[in-house]
Amino acid sequence: MGLRLGDTAPNFKAKTSQGDIDFYEYLGNSWGVLFSHPGDYTPVCTTELGRTAALKDEFEKRNVKVLALSVDSVESHTGWIKDINETQGVEVNFPIIADPDRKISEAYDMIHPNASVNATVRSLFIIAPDKTVKLIITYPASTGRNFQEILRVIDSLQLTANYSVATPADWKEGEDVVVVPSIKTEDIPAKFPKGFTEVKPYLRLTPQPNK
Repeated sequence: MGLRLGDTAPNFKAKTSQGDIDFYEYLGNSWGVLFSHPGDYTPVCTTELGRTAALKDEFEKRNVKVLALSVDSVESHTGWIKDINETQGVEVNFPIIADPDRKISEAYDMIHPNASVNATVRSLFIIAPDKTVKLIITYPASTGRNFQEILRVIDSLQLTANYSVATPADWKEGEDVVVVPSIKTEDIPAKFPKGFTEVKPYLRLTPQPNK
């Protein structure tokens, strides 16, 4: 059985392009994004790691630490990073984990025999400071990840972790949010003083509370 939302993310020790790490110690009290790649020197993943590096400031302002993983060696990662920096116009500034024995890949259910018997599928995990898994997205090798969607989900997760709200379809930072059903309508003004709109008794909207 693979990991599910709400499960505790397995801890691990690993060699990376930035030295040895303990996963939990590396994250500390930060949020984490852990994402895997089928292997080094792959074209789509080259663009993805470049995009991740380019978004360094966006991840930092959200208190998110990023780690990539491939089953290849640290030496291979080092050479690949040079290519990423050159072709994508960036400086890769996060660890790429080496997982030659596939122990981390297997702990996170990144090996899908229907896709490949020996390479990780392109899975992405968002992990909260309490080390629980909050999001899992798995992409096919042919489709590059949408990093604006990843940032959008992080914004939603961080907001909904602190307020009794949910985010509607296509929500973006700064837009109205949904008051969760457990809050009675008569209690909304005390909790959400910016006001609210009752579309239906079960659908109440309020301005984003932390804006």
